[in-house]
Amino acid sequence: MLSDNVSVNTLRLLMGQTDVNAGSVSGEILLLAKAIDDPYSLPYLIEELNAIEIKDEEMVRFALVRVQIDSELRMNEDIQMHQRRRFVAQVMEKLLFGEVLIEMGAPLEEI
Repeated sequence: MLSDNVSVNTLRLLMGQTDVNAGSVSGEILLLAKAIDDPYSLPYLIEELNAIEIKDEEMVRFALVRVQIDSELRMNEDIQMHQRRRFVAQVMEKLLFGEVLIEMGAPLEEI
């Protein structure tokens, strides 16, 4: 675990990297990780999420999509935990970008 109870595994997933150096993690990724690791904190992070200035929108968007994909793939391991993680990632994506890039269950033509 890193500061603010953010797990290294969540940072790896968000960053799409297997080797994560705590010093190279941006504040926006740490904020996303905080919400994903503790879904019940999301209601208290809405204003902070809304106020962040995203330096690399594509990187943040793909980070949220990775969480959604990972949660779908691991759903049978712990259904409640992965449903919450997917929900949090979708809410943050909707809040930050106005839409969800991949709707689970959407026909591929729409993606």
